Amino acid sequence: MADRSLEAYRRRRDRRKTPEPAGRRGSAGKWPRFVVQEHQARTHHFDFRLEVDGVLKSWAVPKGPSTDPREKRLAMPVEDHSLDYALFEGVIPEGQYGAGAVVVWDRGSYDHLTEQDGERKPVAKALEDGHLVIRLHGEKLRGGYALQRVAEGKDERWLLIKLKDEAADARRRPTTSQPRSVLSGRTVEDLAEQGAEQRDD
Repeated sequence: MADRSLEAYRRRRDRRKTPEPAGRRGSAGKWPRFVVQEHQARTHHFDFRLEVDGVLKSWAVPKGPSTDPREKRLAMPVEDHSLDYALFEGVIPEGQYGAGAVVVWDRGSYDHLTEQDGERKPVAKALEDGHLVIRLHGEKLRGGYALQRVAEGKDERWLLIKLKDEAADARRRPTTSQPRSVLSGRTVEDLAEQGAEQRDD
């Protein structure tokens, strides 16, 4: 199942030209992981990814996650990514799919909270039904979030919404106040400049 779901990922990438992972199926850890990668591509956005059944289910969030429950952030589904992509930072070369700088903006584990008739619904089923509730345990993002599908088909769209709980904070602007990678301490601007210097050389 996971191998088939990664076919779109592999098809869009030339392993000889991009530093991104090859897209092999990975092994799950004790707790399902999430990662948010900031991506300075043709358009700047954040990629929100959840480990589900051996792959990273992924959404592009133009404005990035919010800690304010009043803000409903658009989330556009993209192809599944391999689990090893959760550690990827680097510059995707020009001419390649998703060209631009990528950093790991946040990462951690998550709890699945979606219930139906008093029972926990499988994550894959919740996503299929268009509504998922999770609790994040990240370095920058914590507490409850919901993913809600608002349009299906060719123009499928979701909303990423912070739930009202102890981690909600309408004053925080984490995507701008905490711009550095939780892995390397670098920003996408640092990597973009590095990529430009390498091209000049």
